[in-house]
Amino acid sequence: MTNGIHDTDPAAPSRRRFLAATAAAGVTGLAGVGSFTGVQAQSQPQEISLGGETTGWVGREPSGIQGTINPTLELEIGTTYRLTWKNIDGAQHNVALLDGEDAVLQRTEYMSNEGETQTLEFTATEAMDEYVCQAHLNSMRGDITFSNGGAKTETTTEDESDEPKGFFPTGPSIRTDTVVDGDLTAPLGLEVPPGERGEFFIIDQIGVIRRYGADGSGGDVFLDVRDQLIDFDNLPEIKTIDERGLLGLAFHPNFQENSKFYVHYSAKSRPGTPENFTHTQVISEFEINEEGTKALPDTERTVLEIPSPYYTHNGGAIVFGPDDYLYIGIGNGGGALKSSKQPNDWYGANLGGNGQDIEENLMGSILRIDVDGRDGDKAYGIPEDNPLVGKAGLDEHYAWGFRNPWRIGFSGETLIAADVGQRRYEEIDVVRKGGNYGWNVREGGQCFVATKGADPYRSQCPTNTPANVRGGEPLIDPVIQYPHTYETKGVGVAVIGGYIYENATIPDLQGKYVFGDYSKDGKPRGSLFAATPVEGDSWSVEEVSIANGENGELGAYLLCVARDNDGELYALTTDNLGVKGETGAVHRLRPPEAEARETASTETPARPPTATATPEPTSTPPATRTATETASETTNSTGTARSGESGGIVSGDGPGFGILAGLAGLALGAARLLGGEEQ
Repeated sequence: MTNGIHDTDPAAPSRRRFLAATAAAGVTGLAGVGSFTGVQAQSQPQEISLGGETTGWVGREPSGIQGTINPTLELEIGTTYRLTWKNIDGAQHNVALLDGEDAVLQRTEYMSNEGETQTLEFTATEAMDEYVCQAHLNSMRGDITFSNGGAKTETTTEDESDEPKGFFPTGPSIRTDTVVDGDLTAPLGLEVPPGERGEFFIIDQIGVIRRYGADGSGGDVFLDVRDQLIDFDNLPEIKTIDERGLLGLAFHPNFQENSKFYVHYSAKSRPGTPENFTHTQVISEFEINEEGTKALPDTERTVLEIPSPYYTHNGGAIVFGPDDYLYIGIGNGGGALKSSKQPNDWYGANLGGNGQDIEENLMGSILRIDVDGRDGDKAYGIPEDNPLVGKAGLDEHYAWGFRNPWRIGFSGETLIAADVGQRRYEEIDVVRKGGNYGWNVREGGQCFVATKGADPYRSQCPTNTPANVRGGEPLIDPVIQYPHTYETKGVGVAVIGGYIYENATIPDLQGKYVFGDYSKDGKPRGSLFAATPVEGDSWSVEEVSIANGENGELGAYLLCVARDNDGELYALTTDNLGVKGETGAVHRLRPPEAEARETASTETPARPPTATATPEPTSTPPATRTATETASETTNSTGTARSGESGGIVSGDGPGFGILAGLAGLALGAARLLGGEEQ
């Protein structure tokens, strides 16, 4: 992907130009386009007119912002402005001015009538950093810059009449079969014990794991840790999304012999958690009863505790790799980029922020530990080939520079992570040992500078750490990136990781990396995508059409793309924004209707319906995987291939989760889902 970004921000950049720039030299910003310059304060306030819906603002006046989406407002300090905007879609909206710490400086009340207008009069001060709709924080936000600081943006046009209507072209068509619908609030992952095919386990963010038969029957509670979790109701006034909870599940590679499994959850503050932190992320080990039907709560052994400062960006996925080590996706903990709860790092332009720091804490990274070993007083061992062993930094780190990895999973020996973006871009990364994936220096392939009152996307940006920081290691670009908005339409708000599909059940997906996004625009409109892996280059992406979905869409918020031990894929969804209700559902991905009828007669009830129609997953990885560094040179201690196992939790940053941080919501103060701004 690109190593830089142009200073200009085109109002209607083409999909073709975006992809070409991404693969070559630079990518222009898409969400904060256009600008205007104020004049010195005078008797009458300067007028700013905006119209908007959940997919973003629409610039109207002055002329410099006409037709632009989330236009950058270039103000003059000391000048008084009157910002008026019109509710286009009838959803609940307001407008608020934020400072660099996301604190509200001024705001209006909410309005929810289509055609209604409201006005906010203010005098520009240096503290102002952004303007937002608090109910749609991911898609309706724009930057504030000042005429005496920060580069102005320009508007360019291009004839793109031959371009597709969406950012990604329409690709394969599939059907979804609902396997579970009921008793679930926010299903964040589907896992299957090694060697099993007749059952699966669903992780519900509220703190419960349920056990189901392959046909979706059952649903008995397997583990309940609700009494150990944080209080979901204890949120800031303007938020309704909480990215904490029960986030991950992974069965031990030798589960059939030792009956052990591991969970990742957000606990109340524990001894050692700073007073101003909101919770502690916990990795715990449990065992099951002899019948294999229930977890034994009294067997809990705390493996790892990580104090976390905010309620967002927890990551959450845990997965055993081909080397039998446990990989843990940990977000940067949330908070503004200038937060005092995050350490300083080598990149002074952003004044600190977990991701580039690997010495003070374990956040903003993918960790790798040995749950069967012990290292000193730790409840786990450190693999001797972890990249920082014997060097400066905490030995648990495997790769770093992540904002909110939601989710991570192995396809063969290749570890792939989805990292939820800050303001404009989502990304997918192929993870290698010791890799630095750029946050908080880069968002996707773009240079990101969180300087107060300035456009955060710049043309000049480090592509390596300084020579005195681990020898000048490169900042690795993603293999996939996409913007939140394209030509006034929402593309996505919080990326959801997935897997390379190897089976023949859905021919059009075979060999493709299937992933998704929580929502196109903050409404229950999650998406699925299929990417073609290529060696040493960015991956091409198509949007998957849902043949039995209204308008070809899922029609719900997507929380997870999961995989069973037969290699078949699932979409886990909810209709609700936040951890509430029981609208969670599990959908198995199937071929389009005609192909499904052809294979139906071969299905057997003892296995998932797709199993006998699908060749057993092969341990031979696609050719593209040979280009990536394998997760480890060690082999499975049992000497057998586990290519059919699910690669690990597929859950996320917001809630969108956690990962998924959500933004949209009609309720007062809906929070940023996975992909939400730093909080």
